[in-house]
Amino acid sequence: MRFTVIIRYTGMVLLLNAGFMLLSALISFFNEMDTGFYPLLLSFVLTLALGMFPLIFVRPESDITTKESYVIVVGSWLLACFVGTFPYMLWGGEFNPINAWFESTSGFTATGSTILRNIEALPKGMLFWRSSTHWLGGVGVVMFAMVILPSLGKIKATLSNMEISTFAKENYHYKTKKILQILLFVYIGLTLLETVLLRVAGMDWFDAVNHSFSTIATGGLSPKNASIAYYDNVWIEAVIFFFMVVSGLHFGLIFATLTGKSNNLFRSEVARLYLLFILVGGALISFNLWFTNSYESLPTAFRHGYFQFASILTTTGFSTADSTFWPPFSVMLLILASIICGCAGSTSGGVKVDRVLLSYKGIAAKLKQQQHPNAIIRIKINNVHYDDKMVGFASIFIVCYLAAVGVGTVVCTLFGSDLMTSFSIAFGSMSNVGPGFGQVGSMSNYAELPEGTKIVSSLLMLLGRLEVFGFIQMFLLRSWR
Repeated sequence: MRFTVIIRYTGMVLLLNAGFMLLSALISFFNEMDTGFYPLLLSFVLTLALGMFPLIFVRPESDITTKESYVIVVGSWLLACFVGTFPYMLWGGEFNPINAWFESTSGFTATGSTILRNIEALPKGMLFWRSSTHWLGGVGVVMFAMVILPSLGKIKATLSNMEISTFAKENYHYKTKKILQILLFVYIGLTLLETVLLRVAGMDWFDAVNHSFSTIATGGLSPKNASIAYYDNVWIEAVIFFFMVVSGLHFGLIFATLTGKSNNLFRSEVARLYLLFILVGGALISFNLWFTNSYESLPTAFRHGYFQFASILTTTGFSTADSTFWPPFSVMLLILASIICGCAGSTSGGVKVDRVLLSYKGIAAKLKQQQHPNAIIRIKINNVHYDDKMVGFASIFIVCYLAAVGVGTVVCTLFGSDLMTSFSIAFGSMSNVGPGFGQVGSMSNYAELPEGTKIVSSLLMLLGRLEVFGFIQMFLLRSWR
């Protein structure tokens, strides 16, 4: 394995981070040179130097191995989270090294958890950087680099195989370069459209941009302490609800629908199941809230029930109400939603609706096979045949995912958190949802948690964002020999 090659291509990802640090510094500069200007400017210089050094002294390569690809992708995520701590630590305040690492990792993995007690105390440049980490991480820091940096050449195909899951590729029928262009086209287009609509709905431009970054990345970091509840505006909530739902769909299918292709959202089994989850889950929670007198009127129950359910299912994590005090039935549905989450090919985390559907069909096929031993049963989704290997891999992923949540829960209890809080931290971090229940409810934060719990949470965020196996491969490099 050539470490010089790995350093060169991870350096390119750092340049992308440096660019957004500079943009954040400019925002600070034009806001009366607020207290975020010098931390952001110095962070830009440091990150630029780290990214430029290997580009100058390491010659480019036209080919890389699978092993090197894994290290580049995972290493890029780790380095992005590391340099993302620079602005926070230089600014100070509540950001000690562990808090800065937690906030940076939460941003880049689009989790949306925070250690900040007073978010609104941050200057605008720092708030913009915080949201930028969401936007960079939502579609993938490596994916961004592959689109923007043409010098990657043939390397793009190899890296994209590591960054895009097998399920996400099923709805693309293009070469790697075209796939990357579609991703960025949809990603930027949705961000711009939501920004304009939020401005029309009543937000100022700065808040509209920040919330669009967080919504399309399904991250949930807000520049307001009370999240979306701060505005108490049904039109703002409606706009964000729509874009949360859309961002949980496969971006390739969104593009195909807009361009009139046959493989569109209306013909996708996965998309229909995902939308059915939102329709039924939101209704069940809303009626439960109304029947238990959590809200006096049915329209208010529907307003908060649907918004919170969609926010959790898409792993966005925005809040209009404190769901910690909701009835047990509603809480259980939100927990299930935070495990299933959105579709493959979206910016959502979690197990993904695709794997749930495939595993269900695999179980149904197994039962039929036992009833009719000589029958040949094919498992299909959208007329695509999935062999036993793919079905087995989906089931193994779900088992490993739930095992990680279980281990994370146990470890968090060792650091002193109660059971509900520990479980919420584990599934909220692993699914990249963010808010949970107990001490980390939708209107709370991670500030009071022990340092060890924050480290465990940040590791689970990375494990979930890299879909378990990609992250684990980093620790098994010796066994590749």
